[in-house]
Amino acid sequence: MNDDTTDPLDLTPDAARNQAMWDGYSDEYQAKHAETLARDDGLHWNAGPESELRILGDVAGKDILELGCGAARWSIGLAHAGARPVGLDFSARQLEHARRLMAEAGVDFPLVHASAEAVPLADRSFDIVFCDHGAMTFADPYRTVPEVSRLLRSGGLLAFSHHSPIQTICWPLGAERVGERLALDYFGLHRIDDGEDVFYQLPYGEWIRLFRANGFVVEDLIEPRPKAGATSTFWDADELAWSRRWPAESIWRLRRT
Repeated sequence: MNDDTTDPLDLTPDAARNQAMWDGYSDEYQAKHAETLARDDGLHWNAGPESELRILGDVAGKDILELGCGAARWSIGLAHAGARPVGLDFSARQLEHARRLMAEAGVDFPLVHASAEAVPLADRSFDIVFCDHGAMTFADPYRTVPEVSRLLRSGGLLAFSHHSPIQTICWPLGAERVGERLALDYFGLHRIDDGEDVFYQLPYGEWIRLFRANGFVVEDLIEPRPKAGATSTFWDADELAWSRRWPAESIWRLRRT
């Protein structure tokens, strides 16, 4: 497996732009959100602990790929839980943070410097592929979903959290926060350029058609609602209040047939 974080990658223009953003933002991001990211030994979705949500299920002995691993806190927690994780990210700086945290935690597993749109790993290598607001947000789903289908073994699990399409269409381009009015067209959602980076979203029906075309069956779509008193470095009080009225996140759980 490729663990070199220095070689330039063959990226699309959008992926190269997002890579540059994350390389420049990584230090600030890791410092600002360390408390939230480190909850529950790293096994914490933005929506709550894995021990409550049970998105991934039993991970002991499983080969697991984290797409857009950042500092690999999730993968470190999975290693502690007996899994065999691999962390992938296109940001060399994020992977430097991952190496630091892995050394501090006393664990070792492969880190792959690559785009989720073109993963340099063998077919049918994994039991689980997942991300928590990772590559499935910042990479084109028309590229990532076929890649995940290729990488998963029969019966394998794809699980990922993402902004909900409802939140996306209520967030005006360039605005600091989501609003209470529809701002973007729902039909035709795909590539969204917010001025700093590019992210991706699809209408619900298009997500399902894309999954089915690549051999996936939808097992669940979880729309988590923050509990009263919940805190997060990612959302302030007003944003948490918004997400108690409307779904801010979608967590997809899919099975490779």
